[in-house]
Amino acid sequence: MFKRIMVPTDGSEQAQKAEDIAIELAKELDARVIAVHVMDEKLIYPFEVLEEEGKNILAKVREKGKRMGVTVDEILIYGNPTHDMKKIADKSKADLIVIGHGKSGFEKFLMGSVAESTLKNVKIPVLIVK
Repeated sequence: MFKRIMVPTDGSEQAQKAEDIAIELAKELDARVIAVHVMDEKLIYPFEVLEEEGKNILAKVREKGKRMGVTVDEILIYGNPTHDMKKIADKSKADLIVIGHGKSGFEKFLMGSVAESTLKNVKIPVLIVK
């Protein structure tokens, strides 16, 4: 059914829940996980800081997968998390996206919701983890 499960992650608690579910699903379905971290172009930090943080986040997902016997591919890019998920899903040939959703209220108004944008823009199934 699903062979390439994409899980966007920023390392937050909600994203970690999505990572866990993606890895568990991948194990059950004999699939691989594509862990994605987008270094947000809107953040005012040195590129090296964003890159190091992204590598650390993805390494944690890879280790979770390894413990469960699941292959985890990693994608680390610089861009806009709200707008780039469709392009990443298409290029990675993902057939399912598992994504955490935790923003609400004013934060959501200011930043937008990556999960909502992904749900609206991709053509593959999306599992939103609360």
